Amino acid sequence: MRHPPRLTALLAGAALTAASTALVVTGTASGAATACTVEYSVTNQWSGGFQGAVSVTNNSTALSSWTLGFGFPAGQAVSQGWGGKWSQSGTSVAVVNESWNGALGTGATVTAGFIASWTDSNPAPTAFTLNGAPCDTGGSTPTPTPTTPTPTPTTPTPNPTDPTTPPTTPPTTPPSPVTGAPELSVSGNRFTDQNGATRRLLGVNRSGGEFMCVQGYGIWDGPVDDASIAAIADWKANTVRIPLNEECWLGLDNIKPEYRGANYVSAVEGLVDRVLAHGLTPVVELHWTHGQYTGNSAGCSDVHASCQKPMPNAQYTPAFWTSVANTFKDDMRVVFDLFNEPYPDRATSTAAQAWSCWRDGGSCPGIGYEVAGMQDLVDAVRTTGAKNLVLVPGIAYSNDLSRWLQNRPADPAGNLAAAWHVYNFNSCSTETCWNDTLAPVAAQVPLLAGEIGENTCAHGFVDRVMKWFDDRGLSYLGWTWNTWNCGSGPALITSYDGTPTAFGIGLRDHLRTLNGH
Repeated sequence: MRHPPRLTALLAGAALTAASTALVVTGTASGAATACTVEYSVTNQWSGGFQGAVSVTNNSTALSSWTLGFGFPAGQAVSQGWGGKWSQSGTSVAVVNESWNGALGTGATVTAGFIASWTDSNPAPTAFTLNGAPCDTGGSTPTPTPTTPTPTPTTPTPNPTDPTTPPTTPPTTPPSPVTGAPELSVSGNRFTDQNGATRRLLGVNRSGGEFMCVQGYGIWDGPVDDASIAAIADWKANTVRIPLNEECWLGLDNIKPEYRGANYVSAVEGLVDRVLAHGLTPVVELHWTHGQYTGNSAGCSDVHASCQKPMPNAQYTPAFWTSVANTFKDDMRVVFDLFNEPYPDRATSTAAQAWSCWRDGGSCPGIGYEVAGMQDLVDAVRTTGAKNLVLVPGIAYSNDLSRWLQNRPADPAGNLAAAWHVYNFNSCSTETCWNDTLAPVAAQVPLLAGEIGENTCAHGFVDRVMKWFDDRGLSYLGWTWNTWNCGSGPALITSYDGTPTAFGIGLRDHLRTLNGH
């Protein structure tokens, strides 16, 4: 989303590794074709309890609804579940689809997670069914030895698919969240911390670092001192997204010396340190990049990083991420958001071309510079040895995730999540669209709405967004913690002491309700 009133136009388009075991089961019923493929995993285990996930791929005809069945062989008991409606009778477990993930096409996969208790042993289930069709087991692998300390008893975490109904109190409790900013990892379709506890990223964007330096005004728009970060924390936010400019970070000579290179990097490091000091998660994000684009929906004709470009460029962006990753790779609490709002779909003629450009880069139709694809950027980060959580946005200004799963980059660290943006004027701004395109992604990988907002100076739309995300235990960040006139863009505050706008009061009050005040 763009930007402050001084711009000429507002762009409208706006770890501790848990031990795990996996069992892959394929099956045939009476010689028939394989009905399904199941992957069962224990993602974390402690004395008396464990956390697991089941992924099932439909190898038969498309289904409009599904029920996954299996039995625990050693008396394990499910206490909480998500990604489906979980129930257990004796040793038999059933998982029925939610309204948003009932469609399961041929070859499609759905994942559901759970927390359960165990007593003497914790062997994997040996038989699974999909809508009653059996899948013969192909053998199992040993359940891991507990790798985390016995957690301190706490109030059970609510079921993320039904937050209004507390789960049955389990015999033992899930891991307690770490204090302060967590080292985040991907576990199935959730974010987890060092203890294996599920985490949600809920907070705000702090705009300024993407545009002030290239416009020659400074590095930040307004204060980023300790008091201003304390004001964000007072909203009960736990995450701050920090948009950056690649030319300023890399020190290109079109930027004033006082706002580029080492001075800029030092300012970013200082802000990240202050965010961490308040126990908040910093998300460093690449917002504006080099490369001349004058095609459909161009934000500017400038070759320099002075507006949102449709895709990153191969000339500077991999170098940017190599430098950023080297700067923060020793601190897993820092999250990397690869590129603000790709829109190759506006430059190319087909969705297939757009998603190919998005993933692989190169010479993309309609874009006059060599593109760095999302795979190039993941590779740039991982080549440094950084294992930090990486967020990968979709296309259509990050508002379209329809082919994200089919095209997601390979990540050797296995620490990749999807990012999405939504405003009331975007194409995908209804629950129907979210059910159709977001829910399948969120069933397989963690999903963060990196920007949510509306241009109405109200909060009716973001209230709907937050409810949909809350119902599924997902993450979101409001745009933006800047004192702009909300009539020219979604500004959350009128003062850096945290005084909200009529728009911002919706996010503030909701975060305080979720996290206490």
